[in-house]
Amino acid sequence: MTTPPHRSDHRVRLPRDARRATLLEAALAAFSENGYHATSMDDIAERAGVSKPVLYQHFDSKLELYLALAARVADDVVATITRSLDSTSDNGARIAACARAYFEFVDRPASGYRLVFASDMGADPAVAAILDDARSRCAEAIGRVLRDQTALGWTECVLLGTTLVGMVQSAARQWFEGGSSIPLPEAAELVTTLAWRGIAHYPQVDDQPPS
Repeated sequence: MTTPPHRSDHRVRLPRDARRATLLEAALAAFSENGYHATSMDDIAERAGVSKPVLYQHFDSKLELYLALAARVADDVVATITRSLDSTSDNGARIAACARAYFEFVDRPASGYRLVFASDMGADPAVAAILDDARSRCAEAIGRVLRDQTALGWTECVLLGTTLVGMVQSAARQWFEGGSSIPLPEAAELVTTLAWRGIAHYPQVDDQPPS
């Protein structure tokens, strides 16, 4: 008689980073579906297919889990803006790419935008610090481009970068919460036109007379 193959009852153990990523994905889905306050650690563990003790091995509390998720979403926003800035050397196209990419991020359900950037959790000091840091990094990324392309000083470039970030962020949030009645390409183009008409008035480095 043939001996049946041995079957292990042990679950496959993922590397710690892979397990953490799986838990964050489960948390994003659970929080997005039910909201932060109505979601329990049990809900997240069940959705991730792990026991609650395993979940607590990675995150000490629901808030710590949310903060890790918020940091990841914030990093995604910064990476989105940075990629857009690096996608072309044409400044008008850069602004268009940033606006379009951010609107697409806001519009993508799995991005975590609603959960992190349009949530009452922003009132928590730790969450607010993550959001402020993301805005600052985006503003500085834009500021570096302005510094290289204009005769403005670093402080002025960061101020303009902060203004551009705030404008795009506010417009995208209004567009999203207003039901996205304007098609995304048109909404992004409206913001791009306004931003570029302002930025284009600052003299380029090549336009400066020799000293």
